[in-house]
Amino acid sequence: MKYSKDDIIQYATEEDVKFIRLAFCDVFGKQKNISIMPEELPRAFEHGIAFDASSIPGFGDETHSDLFLHPEPDTLMPLPWRPEHGRVVQMFSSISHPDGTPFVCDTRNLLKKAVKDAKDAGITFTFGSEQEFYLFLLDENGKPTKIPCDEAGYMDIAPDDRGENVRREICLTLEQMGIRPESSHHEAGPVQNEIDFRYADALSAADNAMTFQRVVRTVAHRNGMTADFSPKPLENAPGNGFHINMSILPFGDGKNFNHMIAGILQNARNMTAFMNPCENSYKRLGNNKAPLYVSWSAQNRSQLVRIPAAANEYRRAEFRSPDPTSNPYLAFTLMIYAGLYGITNKLALCEPADVNLYSAGADILSKFEKLPENFREACEIASSSDFIKTHIPSEILKIYCGA
Repeated sequence: MKYSKDDIIQYATEEDVKFIRLAFCDVFGKQKNISIMPEELPRAFEHGIAFDASSIPGFGDETHSDLFLHPEPDTLMPLPWRPEHGRVVQMFSSISHPDGTPFVCDTRNLLKKAVKDAKDAGITFTFGSEQEFYLFLLDENGKPTKIPCDEAGYMDIAPDDRGENVRREICLTLEQMGIRPESSHHEAGPVQNEIDFRYADALSAADNAMTFQRVVRTVAHRNGMTADFSPKPLENAPGNGFHINMSILPFGDGKNFNHMIAGILQNARNMTAFMNPCENSYKRLGNNKAPLYVSWSAQNRSQLVRIPAAANEYRRAEFRSPDPTSNPYLAFTLMIYAGLYGITNKLALCEPADVNLYSAGADILSKFEKLPENFREACEIASSSDFIKTHIPSEILKIYCGA
């Protein structure tokens, strides 16, 4: 729902809102926030709320420490787990320097620019995400463990599936916040779970992906568990993926859809440092349905890009390499520019790889490029990529890769 600044101020009064959380994230996608009282809303909308940027990794040092948060009214959502009386709401915020110029490491603003560049080219992309996570027990002191809450398998049901009620609570909480989950189920790992989202515009989808992790962690903790989104929580179990579904409008535009996929495939290795931004990420790739080779196919889950069996508005390309430690704003930004690159240059889509790449022989695998095998290699590729240097500010590339 679209709100104006005046709507927000009136809403805060009528709905007994006592705290407004101004949300943003660091360059790695970790959500942060500042809480203000309703009386501060006019100042927040007109001038912004200052915060100490030197305390946020990658945001600056003590010599240039002041940045300002500017709440965006149309991102208002309640936090349902807070008290009904003295309610708490959240708004995502843009970040600026004291003189009003945009902050270069505001990754949400980078996504806004990518959306605008695509629109200027006559292209609109939509995104849906599928995030996987583990639920582990807390110890007697409330600290996280690596002890699974169940030993159930893929799409098992209760009582074997002990995460069923947690997923239900997560989905209901998201609905209360205006976020629409599409489906949920037990995944292949012990107490591994997946919740999928219906497609949305790029910025809303990234905001929802950011909010999702917060909701999952909150609900899990209320149920005596801890949610683990790391790429490979358990050595001998499947890793957590952040499968990103990308579509193009109009949905029947098959030619540009193919060009889009070709652009993503051509830039997949360049983008890997941002899709898989930690050493643990590379323990996941290449096994348990996580891709290792640059390839595509219809329905085949051993591929980097999969075209699920769906028609009309549900036709999409599923990019399977990213994991939940990636910053969704950066991930979607790069996918938009990769898709635009393919469309603008009318890249031809290569033949599908209709083979199981997990069991294929060396003669077949030798025909495909591999994704980087570790974070260092991924950074070397990103740092030498004209595509990355064109679309990722040097400040962010340096933070990620030391480039």
